Amino acid sequence: MDTPICDFVRGYAQSGALRLHMPGHKGGGPIGPEALDITEIPGADSLYEADGIIRRSEQNAGKLFGAHTFYSAEGSSLCIRAMLALAQWHARAQGKRARILAGRNAHKVFLSAAALLDLDVCWITPERPDAYLSCAVGAKALEAQLSTLNPAPVAVYLTSPDYLGQTVDLSTLAEVCHRRGVLLLVDNAHGAYLRFLPKSRHPIDLGADICCDSAHKTLPVLTGGAYLHISLSAPAELFKQARQALALFGSTSPSYLILQSLDAANRFLAEGYGQRLAAFIGHVEQAKAELCAHGWQTVGDEPLKLTLRTKPFGYRGTEVADALAEAQIICEFADPDFVVMMVTPETGKQNLDRLVYALCKMQRRRAIDEPPPALGGAQQVLSIRQAMMAPREEVPVERCEGRVLASASIGCPPAVPIVVCGERISRSAIACFEYYGIRRCTVVAD
Repeated sequence: MDTPICDFVRGYAQSGALRLHMPGHKGGGPIGPEALDITEIPGADSLYEADGIIRRSEQNAGKLFGAHTFYSAEGSSLCIRAMLALAQWHARAQGKRARILAGRNAHKVFLSAAALLDLDVCWITPERPDAYLSCAVGAKALEAQLSTLNPAPVAVYLTSPDYLGQTVDLSTLAEVCHRRGVLLLVDNAHGAYLRFLPKSRHPIDLGADICCDSAHKTLPVLTGGAYLHISLSAPAELFKQARQALALFGSTSPSYLILQSLDAANRFLAEGYGQRLAAFIGHVEQAKAELCAHGWQTVGDEPLKLTLRTKPFGYRGTEVADALAEAQIICEFADPDFVVMMVTPETGKQNLDRLVYALCKMQRRRAIDEPPPALGGAQQVLSIRQAMMAPREEVPVERCEGRVLASASIGCPPAVPIVVCGERISRSAIACFEYYGIRRCTVVAD
């Protein structure tokens, strides 16, 4: 598989051309990669009007993923905004106002995009509220909820895998959506590699109409590299308008370092990645088995995420993360109940063994019997847009009861809201804020 972006940029870097264009470093500087950092010079193509080397590279990626694939140099955040814009345009083409039925564990960029686009959002009630990071939903529950909505939503929006490594049955959910003429949009930020399993578990192959992948999360791609995929069977206008949707929110100066990284990943994925992935997943399964035999409890079914429920072993997740950090092992995320570790074939078996050794060295303690506070029902007072655009103030959480949340209150990671902006903050929500260490909230000013 060729790498047209990489080849062009390397050729330019070696040409000795006088750079009287941006960036200001002129191909040299203290970091190292400046010679490969260019802008849209002749021959370099343009990301949002791609008809040259970028489009050729995207077509290579599309062949690998079995989809119409577009690059993002601004992560899945840009792709999520584009997905919602496409859903809105699709609704308006049918003479409807865009309404989205979404899982409450949506990334906060979903909320900001909904505010910018002035979308109506209805929330899926999870069947098992195990954690605010998850939104378990089955086909029957989705069918029931869709049947109660009038007007019907233009799209269902789900996050799978979620931050803990749990997935939903997308194939049956896709059947429900398509039977009702509803698009299925999937935030697959943590699952780009799922396409390359022995049997693909990628959302596009399971029936999603549009999905985003953060290539940088699980593939050897620079931070910010992501894909927007449109199913080959999705309505044609989604593919035709995808680049416009990305351009609506994207920077006019995308990073060519990130674009080269995405371009190089095509060759990496085409040359035996599936076999390396399958072999490494075998090592991960063995590691999980060893940890369970030692008394740890694992969570989720995503192959490359190792999530532990820590309280049964006598620790809070943050304590486990701190203990691992002392051994120079840095986790992805920890809260009072879970510790999340993301591994890839680039981790290697030796480092996986190092992780297992460090966890098995920890002495088991008496189980902590302290479940997270239960969230009560949410009361929507303002629309997402009204709340996010309203005058605001920041106040301590203990003074938030009865106030209306003006923005998402949890930073990244994991950027999943406990309370959605526009909802009234209840006493149970405050208990959750305090449990997760959130001390201040931004609320609509009185």
